[in-house]
Order: sequence, then structure tokens, then C-alpha cells
Amino acid sequence: MSTITESVNVTVPIRTAYDQWTQFEAFPEFMEGVEEIRQIDDTTTHWRTKVAGVTREFDAEITEQLPDERVAWKSVEGPTHAGVVTFHRLDDSTTRVTAQMDLDPEGLVEKAADKSGALSRRVKGDLQRFKAFIESRGVQTGGWRGQVDRPGS
Repeated sequence: MSTITESVNVTVPIRTAYDQWTQFEAFPEFMEGVEEIRQIDDTTTHWRTKVAGVTREFDAEITEQLPDERVAWKSVEGPTHAGVVTFHRLDDSTTRVTAQMDLDPEGLVEKAADKSGALSRRVKGDLQRFKAFIESRGVQTGGWRGQVDRPGS
């Protein structure tokens, strides 16, 4: 199991950054290797990814979602991974977005990518593309302000 942590400062208010991040179906516009995400219900997403010619499909469950603070998830099938993205207000127009992911790569290609640091570089690149995406727009493509409480809360 590997842990990857990357951050980026985006020049938009925290609400704009958070609301855009809740638009999972827009992830393919800035996440390398993500071909499609379908929101099944408030807490379930279906992902189709293609990395180094390997296509994977899996479902992920949103385990916690607090507006303007955090979105956490875990896979429910397929590759084992979990993570959290947090949003920190730096000032009225700047937000730090931090992604922390725990991954258990499957297959030879994914394990080699993990060992070489390619997965960490991909997450960093995805955050940089998110920055470019949201800053060029200036507004979010939508937003979900609902809350998902951590199990046992």
C-alpha cells in the first residue's frame, strides 16, 4: 500500500474549488487516464480508467463529504484505493486543495508506476490541471452542497 499526498493553490474562493470538485463527471477534463465517471447516487460513483493501455472499471463510495472542507472515498470493488481531498481557505480568493490517497496497485504496470513515482507525478499533474481548469473558468460547472457523514459519526 502506498500513500500519495499532493497539494495545489488555486486562485478561486473555497466554495468554487469545493463545488467543482463535487462534479465527479467532469474529472475526465483534468484527470489523466480517467475516461468516464458516472454518479450512480449521492454516495456511489462508477469509474472507467485507462492507464498504460490497461482499462479498469470500478465503483467508489463517498465515505465523508463536508461542504468547503473535505471529500473522502474508498473503492468498493476493483483496485484497492481510498483517499481524501481537503480544501483550505488561504484568503478570500485562494484555496489550497490537498489530495491524499492510499493505493494498492494491481498488476505489473501499476506496481512499476508506483515504484517509479509515476503515480505521485500523475496526482500532482491532475491537481495542476484542476487548477488550470477552474481558474480559466472562474466559476464551477455545478456543485453539490449535501453532506455525507463519516460512518459512526
